[in-house]
Amino acid sequence: MFRPALLLLLCLSLPGCAALSALEGEPDRNVFELRGPDVGIGQCGGARISELVIELPKTRGTLDSERIMIRPSALQTQYLPDAVWGDPVPAMLQRLLVETLGSYDAFGHVGRAPLGVAGDLAMISEIGDFNAETSGDGALIRLSVDAQLVREMDASIVARGRFAATTEAASTRTNDLIPAFDAAAQELVAEMTGWTLSKVGVNTANCR
Repeated sequence: MFRPALLLLLCLSLPGCAALSALEGEPDRNVFELRGPDVGIGQCGGARISELVIELPKTRGTLDSERIMIRPSALQTQYLPDAVWGDPVPAMLQRLLVETLGSYDAFGHVGRAPLGVAGDLAMISEIGDFNAETSGDGALIRLSVDAQLVREMDASIVARGRFAATTEAASTRTNDLIPAFDAAAQELVAEMTGWTLSKVGVNTANCR
């Protein structure tokens, strides 16, 4: 039987073990999840679209992560040292959109993938911003997304939209930043939800 010291020596002599040993020094981080907007009971008068697929949003590598991004300047990227999102940013936004749009009776089914070969409509999107920008002693939370609704049958574009939300945080401390991110995310998802409903012929004034 190998002794622990011998196992460690053997590991350090193998490729990839340096990365494993580095994990031992990783700090403990609090895990946060964002919420979608309150949709009430989500009744708009019946289904207009049988199936809506929310594809995983695309983004650049620095945002495709669970790390919470802080930008001290336009050319610099940092991350909160003591907190992470529960999922990578694209997966988190996808979840919020699926949950929120799926709460409305305007759609027979809303999911990450079609139930069959293809859905009726698909939302494809790209995240431009999902970060905090330092501003004096505080920070500005900036979220932005470009989205398209695509008819699955012929891959034709039904609609294009650009969405953005900003909120202010009193400081760059995690306890101030996370509620500001949450408020901005609810605003962004509400905007994207209202746009999607209108593009499938729903008068959102009739929703309750």
